[in-house]
Amino acid sequence: MKKIINKYVETNLVLRIVIGLVVGILLALIAPSWTFVAIFGTLFVGALKAIAPILVFILVCASLTNAKVGHKSNMSHVVLLYILGTACASFMAVLVSFAFPVDMVFSGTADLSDFTPPSSIGVVLTNLLGNVVSNPVASLANANYLGILFWAVILGLANRKFATASFKDGLNIASQACSTAVRWIIQFAPFGIMGLIFSAVSESGLAIFTDYGKLVLVLVTCMLLMFLVVNPLIVFLNTHKNPYPLVFRCIKDSAITAFFTRSSAANIPVNMQLCKDLGLDEDNYSISIPLGATINMEGAAITIAVMTLAAVHTLGVPVNFVTALLLSLLAAVGACGASGVAGGSLLLIPMACSLFGIGNDIAMGVVAVGFIIGVIQDSFETALNSSTDALFTATAEYYKQRKAEQAAKKAAAAGADAQ
Repeated sequence: MKKIINKYVETNLVLRIVIGLVVGILLALIAPSWTFVAIFGTLFVGALKAIAPILVFILVCASLTNAKVGHKSNMSHVVLLYILGTACASFMAVLVSFAFPVDMVFSGTADLSDFTPPSSIGVVLTNLLGNVVSNPVASLANANYLGILFWAVILGLANRKFATASFKDGLNIASQACSTAVRWIIQFAPFGIMGLIFSAVSESGLAIFTDYGKLVLVLVTCMLLMFLVVNPLIVFLNTHKNPYPLVFRCIKDSAITAFFTRSSAANIPVNMQLCKDLGLDEDNYSISIPLGATINMEGAAITIAVMTLAAVHTLGVPVNFVTALLLSLLAAVGACGASGVAGGSLLLIPMACSLFGIGNDIAMGVVAVGFIIGVIQDSFETALNSSTDALFTATAEYYKQRKAEQAAKKAAAAGADAQ
């Protein structure tokens, strides 16, 4: 048994995930009544969601507690990249939607009784600020990452002043223990993905890949353009190096897992491990990764803009390009309020629809369509959202290294001239 386990662990994780994916699809087609298979997906995502809030709180708190005095953080650059990426994504969605307008078939088949969409961007911002100062225990229990970050930063900064060496060592041990637990959970990803894809295919069938095909194609096209064109361009402008090795590494190690878990929050431990494997500064990524899961929402901005403009086109509502650009701004800001769970961005569509005078009843029909195509749309959206958290965290650090190298060369050149 030990040899089997060792062989399993030594096998490439991506290969194991692909095998789990194929097995899940085959089981869904051959034996859709085997509903017990779906429990593997439920357990895997549930375990990630359970450990992620604790991991983030302890890592951020420990990182700030043990941070060296005078350590220069590049968080402002990371946040700038997050904002730039989200804005580019919403603008891209508007351009593609204008180039390829889509007619939408409204549906009310999804159960939306438990969802209450925000009525305005002011409500979104108010909710965001309210989440920041939420009770820390409640934030941990409800996976409110803004609240978790806020209190972890406050306690971490306070610990730097008062914590003893033994307390700091205890925090480091707790941090290492949480990270080890996450690595154990990730080893079960192939089984979890098998359960997730079995559930999706057995419930919706392969027809989900053809129904609403043009709408899905526009959404996926926008996201692939961000994956393969816009984000690499942003990375290149910052690092002045070929961006694709880093881009493909983030897709392989982060986007694939996020595609199946469909939760930016659940993918936080995966991104943490990726940043560690890339050799990045833990003082930075322990904060930027959970922050990105909250505000870095390129995929969400695309979903909001494309779905809204599809509804506008279907209803024949007149819209000019200037109004559409205003929508892209609204989508970018609203995306920051999208929760890091499956389908979180869909609830912001009614807010965007209100910009064009579309009533809530019709807007919720658009949301229903979003849930129907969510097997594809939300998977690509989350993969884009989450993988760019690690991509931009690495980009900011490589930018900092490039600037340091340039400064050292200038200093060396100045010294040579002086001699």
